[in-house]
Amino acid sequence: MLSEIKPRIVFETAQGSPLGRITLAGLLRNHTGVPEKPMRTLGNYALVYLLRGRGRFTDARGFRRKLVPGDLLTVFPEIPHWYGPPKNAVWDEFYIVFSGPVFDVWRAKGLLDPTNPVRHLEPLAYWRRRLEEVILVETDSLQQVCSLQHVLAEALEASGGAREPDWLARACVSLGTEHASPQAAARNAGMGYETFRKRFTAALGVSPGHYRMMKLIDQACALLVAGELTNQEIADRLGFTDQYHFSRKFKQIIGMTTKQFRHKLPQPG
Repeated sequence: MLSEIKPRIVFETAQGSPLGRITLAGLLRNHTGVPEKPMRTLGNYALVYLLRGRGRFTDARGFRRKLVPGDLLTVFPEIPHWYGPPKNAVWDEFYIVFSGPVFDVWRAKGLLDPTNPVRHLEPLAYWRRRLEEVILVETDSLQQVCSLQHVLAEALEASGGAREPDWLARACVSLGTEHASPQAAARNAGMGYETFRKRFTAALGVSPGHYRMMKLIDQACALLVAGELTNQEIADRLGFTDQYHFSRKFKQIIGMTTKQFRHKLPQPG
């Protein structure tokens, strides 16, 4: 069953496959997290991708980590845990709850590691879309489980489980600012552009230009949610050639038109 319940998209099914199943998924806006005391024990695996806001995660094993947008949190069965924003604050998250023997194998082989439950993935628009595709495509349970494995493999490879090199961290910040360019990011990293492009693409799986475009679309999504600007005004602010160039790139990355995106936003009242 797939339905939209403002302000969240919810997927829920009792169907399964020999490999496992996805039982629940959703987009939660203005969420306050899970109860801190007592810690929650979920009984299934879950992925929580933080889209907006900041907070913390802690579990009964003693792991503690501050969370920022772009962090992908893995929750493990039978491990009590808590996560959420600070008191009187909220955040936005996309989550998937799943279970099954294939994911137990991933855990046994160390691919899903309870000692390393937080990874960082950017750009937000790309990884949110990849996670949503797992449940939004009409398909059967086995194909959904295989799709989730594919996205998990991408995420593990993209995050690498290691701290980003300083040059890469600086480049990501630079490419996320308005009117920046991949060429300027290369100069700031002290590299020729071709060397920078190859190293950046090898590290993140996308070219600097594509990463830059996805960051621009992240900003465009925020402006569309605010609802104060037209497509032309957003295009002008973010440096697109015109509103048609902006609209075409938005659909390529988000998978829907700006009109469809606006339509899916919660309506006042």
